[in-house]
Amino acid sequence: MKSGSLLITVFLAIGLAQAPPASSPAPQPVAPGPPAPPPDTVIATADGQKLTYGEIANFLKGMNPQMQQNAMRNRKDFVERYALMRKLSALAEQAKLGERSPYKEIIESYRMNMLMQAEITEYVDHIVITADDLQKYYAENKSRYDQVKLKVIYIPFSSAPAGTAAASTKHLAEEQAKAKAEQLIKEIKGGADFVKLVKENSEDASSKAKDGDMGMMSRADNLPESIRSVVFGLKAGEVSDPVRQPNGFYIFRAEEVSQRPLEQVQEQLVKQMQSERLQEWLKSTTKSLNIKFENEQFFSGAAAAQTQGAPQNK
Repeated sequence: MKSGSLLITVFLAIGLAQAPPASSPAPQPVAPGPPAPPPDTVIATADGQKLTYGEIANFLKGMNPQMQQNAMRNRKDFVERYALMRKLSALAEQAKLGERSPYKEIIESYRMNMLMQAEITEYVDHIVITADDLQKYYAENKSRYDQVKLKVIYIPFSSAPAGTAAASTKHLAEEQAKAKAEQLIKEIKGGADFVKLVKENSEDASSKAKDGDMGMMSRADNLPESIRSVVFGLKAGEVSDPVRQPNGFYIFRAEEVSQRPLEQVQEQLVKQMQSERLQEWLKSTTKSLNIKFENEQFFSGAAAAQTQGAPQNK
């Protein structure tokens, strides 16, 4: 195994040791523990050296919240692994492995990446968004927060070729299902009771049990674009044309059309505005670099195909 691969394997082993197995149930909240001791409190000794609470607490700051919870579930196991990490890193320091390739380059790469992330975090944390900013952004993007309360009739069809066993089910052929949906729409526009037609014709059990009610849908909901574009184009009381999906046709009626109020989407707006301002800053910063590509051969397709172009370290 190459040294670079070995280093990655060690990092993965440490990470997996701290994470629950993939087949484990969702982690439960950690019960509140005793108050945190003073930073200089000795909680263990390892290899003849004291290990303080402050050292462990500082190390935990570098982990995401989920990893912190995993570590605190079995504190003795975590401290044992931390002590092993500290010992191995000390041995690496003694051997000056950080000055050798490929470790030197890997460490520098991690350092550069972490500093980049730190600068981005600092930038985002200092973005100031006022109440007026929120109100203006909401007004300019109000359509993003449309919501529509729907009722639906679902007419399924079988896509199996005529004459096959699969086609002999109770489902109609696609052409028949579409014709039925179009006939129902004519009846609805002619004044037929939508709920009555739901009960007599719809084959979506969930909505049928609620008189066709699909509830309130927003643009952020996970909907096929072919459905989203139709339902958010309806006015209150309007009925859609048949909307084809892989296994059937839907008929939608808009019961109510509105927008989510600013108070409900304020947190979403703040994150969106932060993201947009961050992207603008990154584009501006990239432009300010005035990058000039000097060696066109390096950037050509032929040169890119030469995967051995980078220096190799033994």
